[in-house]
Amino acid sequence: MAQPLLQVSNLNAWYGESHVLHGVDMTVHEGETITILGRNGVGKTTTLRTIMGIIRERRGEILFSGQDMSRVPLHRTAHAGLGFVPEERGIFSTLTVEENLMLPPVVAQGGMPLSEIYELFPNLHERRSSPGTKLSGGEQQMLAIARILRTGVKLLILDEPTEGLAPVIVQRIGEVLKTLKDRGMTVLMVEQNFRFASRVADRFYLMDHGKMVANFPVGELPERMDMLHKVLGV
Repeated sequence: MAQPLLQVSNLNAWYGESHVLHGVDMTVHEGETITILGRNGVGKTTTLRTIMGIIRERRGEILFSGQDMSRVPLHRTAHAGLGFVPEERGIFSTLTVEENLMLPPVVAQGGMPLSEIYELFPNLHERRSSPGTKLSGGEQQMLAIARILRTGVKLLILDEPTEGLAPVIVQRIGEVLKTLKDRGMTVLMVEQNFRFASRVADRFYLMDHGKMVANFPVGELPERMDMLHKVLGV
């Protein structure tokens, strides 16, 4: 198998004196959609934030496209090819939809032009002159994803992309992720909505108490359900 696009080895992380990640190992290959499953508080978001370099009190190895990310300062992470959509979305409320879209710099070739973004997200085209304060939660999530796609990143990292959204918006985001996969985009996401995750992911990591306790492809879901019920309560 080809070298992983992202390889995380023995990753530990702390919030002050609180040891949150305990030797996380994970790989993401180019073109894969990977979902991290787990209950609240087990370290899923911390894993994403540590990979992005937001949490600097860490040990272990994070290799992205063969580059040691521990040596990359936070303000250069996006230029390395990592794009992060946090749970809180970070929409600038005083800017219009189109101004939000145009704000992040293009870091590499291959980013989507506005015409393709608007084709993928028709709602954003309709609301392109609306300020961020006028958007629904679902529209904000679409905007948060869309502005990363314009920058040309190699890996799209999503933290709880369907949290609190209406079923019709969840379905639309699922369709978008499938379209991105068809285009070769690599996606790593944390997701509590197990049914949604099972429709879009190629492979799962199951997290508990700050470490990965299982790693399996979507085809093994039926035989893994007892374990998932035990760990997730689904």
